[in-house]
Amino acid sequence: MNLEALLADRLAAAFAAVAGTTVDPAVRASQHADFQSGAALALARQLGRPPRDIAAEAAAVADLAGLADVELSGPGFLNLTVRDEVLAAAVDALDDRLGVARTTTPQRVVIDYSGPNVAKELQIGHLRSTVIGDALARLFTFAGHDVIRVNHLGDWGTQFGMLIEHLIDLGGAAAADHSLADLTDFYRAARVKFDGDEGFRTRARLRVVALQSGDEVTRSLWHRLVGQSELDFMSVYRRLGVTLAPADFVGESFYSDQLASVLAELEEKGLLVESQGALCAFPPGFAGRDGEPLPLIVRKSDGGFGYAATDLAALRHRVRKLGATRLLYVVGAPQQTHFRMVFAVAAAAGWLPAGVRAEHIEFGAILGADGKMFKTRSGENVRLSALLDEADQRATAPVIGVGAIKYADLSGDRRSDYVFDWDRMLATTGNTGPYLQYAYARIRSIFRNFAGPGGPVVLGAPAERRLALALLGFESVVDTAVELREPHRLAAYLHDLAVAFSGFYETCRVAGSPSRLTLADRTARTLRLGLDLLGIDMPDEM
Repeated sequence: MNLEALLADRLAAAFAAVAGTTVDPAVRASQHADFQSGAALALARQLGRPPRDIAAEAAAVADLAGLADVELSGPGFLNLTVRDEVLAAAVDALDDRLGVARTTTPQRVVIDYSGPNVAKELQIGHLRSTVIGDALARLFTFAGHDVIRVNHLGDWGTQFGMLIEHLIDLGGAAAADHSLADLTDFYRAARVKFDGDEGFRTRARLRVVALQSGDEVTRSLWHRLVGQSELDFMSVYRRLGVTLAPADFVGESFYSDQLASVLAELEEKGLLVESQGALCAFPPGFAGRDGEPLPLIVRKSDGGFGYAATDLAALRHRVRKLGATRLLYVVGAPQQTHFRMVFAVAAAAGWLPAGVRAEHIEFGAILGADGKMFKTRSGENVRLSALLDEADQRATAPVIGVGAIKYADLSGDRRSDYVFDWDRMLATTGNTGPYLQYAYARIRSIFRNFAGPGGPVVLGAPAERRLALALLGFESVVDTAVELREPHRLAAYLHDLAVAFSGFYETCRVAGSPSRLTLADRTARTLRLGLDLLGIDMPDEM
């Protein structure tokens, strides 16, 4: 039961009767009561009446009998206290979905996340896209939407001509039988050769042509690079507990034969302009630092295609072929302008028709204690597998370490940077993953030690009432997390619920009380489901 929404509906009708127009009842959780409405204060100037008079009149006509008690407070607030029997019955009635209804307007949602480059190990820079994207995929699926996960791999272009040519220098096809760590080192070595050896640079560029034209030897090596990379990616994804599967991998190469038609369609619609030999789109409203119109380069001056062309092809494919009505791109904040321009060009081309929405789900950076980008002591990027290895060593169990990493990422607003701090994120107190996992494990121990059936909830102690109210907030917060694409709202709710349970457990004896066993059971189920929606596993014991 969404108590806030129910009270808002009742008060909206009451204030509409007083004001003669539609009114936002402005119902919010409150420290002074269960909920509070401040709508009368906003209406006072509009109606030319004292806000207390407006609030009193609305309270008099509001249909709250049997639901909540209302009290006039301060300059015109309405304090709302839900009746105990309503709270108790609502907690009793919680089902497997804990009151969260499936959407009545399901969409086909394509969520693009993680997106590593082939032949390079997953780095900590991939963590946020992977974790946030996976949480959103879980939340949208739970809400009842048809979710398509897409892992957009960088597997095409000049870098692969460079790497394959280097591998051939090392001994041909056998050189591909290496770990992804080896391939990462090979890539670095190939980059050095490419930058310093004109002959190698020419051969690498010719190798790109061979790759794109289907040369058998080149394609064979490329397929082995992609296959080895995907195996390694999946190994890390399994350890991290994300839901990406091999079928979700879609490389840039998938769109290579669609780029010419993208170009032709944009030209046909008059959206491309030649600029310094390149074909560019200039969507209105985008300017560089010099104030000049900012180009989105669709075809480069050398005739090659870059990220913009591939992203446009992918968007068109997802709408036309996959039937997406909503597109979420979980990519770091620095790419904001790029995606806004891609979406603007796609809309102008008619690839984002009415009812189809594309959105960049931006996120901040992971920082070290010095406030700079998180690196190893030697200044290198942190490998994600190494991070998970360290989590296994520091935590009492892998599920604790992984949960700590993911919760630290998801518990803050995704748009903000955060500092990676092992001591803070592994603490069993405070707003951390281990604290929530410990709260769940403690409830499980109750049922091991005090076996007995639950019973109808009866609220007496204040801590019981606070816990019941917290439990009934799950539906609202899940809906909000989906609506705003903000997993941190669910994380904050789960922490508050765990705190409410701690207060309940410390002041209320659970053993021998069927009512309190039911409250404990509902709390465990809510913690488990809520953390599962964030992609965090729960141990039964800690």
